[in-house]
Amino acid sequence: MSRIGRRRLVLPKGVHLDVDDSVVRVKGPKGTLEERLPPSLSLRVDDDSVLVERKADDRRTRAMHGLVRSLIQNMIVGVTEGFTRSLSIVGVGYRAELSGRELTLYLGYSHKVRYALPDGIDAEVPRPTLIVLRGIDKRLLGQTAATIRSFKEPEPYKGKGIRYAEEKIRHKVGKAGVK
Repeated sequence: MSRIGRRRLVLPKGVHLDVDDSVVRVKGPKGTLEERLPPSLSLRVDDDSVLVERKADDRRTRAMHGLVRSLIQNMIVGVTEGFTRSLSIVGVGYRAELSGRELTLYLGYSHKVRYALPDGIDAEVPRPTLIVLRGIDKRLLGQTAATIRSFKEPEPYKGKGIRYAEEKIRHKVGKAGVK
């Protein structure tokens, strides 16, 4: 049995979880999230806790057991606290600007890179070299951060580009350093 899947999920006060027709809806102070359950799994909702149960014991169902429990946990955390992801921009002249829902990036190209933020994701640019993304959907937040990072991934020689704030770039020795 999955070690993660068999753990109970505790519902904090102010969070409501509804299951109808294999769709899980989690409502909280920050918003509402939905996720479709695989047909081989079910949820047992008590007063203040939720348990993910398996209907079958095949390999795929066992694999999905812990995943679904983690996804529901992320939904609960998202509607109560929300998630944050920070991106750091490194490079001379590299910077970001935010105007409304559009992020404009200057990354050393001959043109500006414009990115329209998806619904559910808020951005903040406290410094020209720092982008802070916030949202309640962890999957959408991670995908948005990865998309922004892909515009100019950090290169290994000088480390220029867009990186996650906690990311460490391993630098390579250049041509002059080899003797």
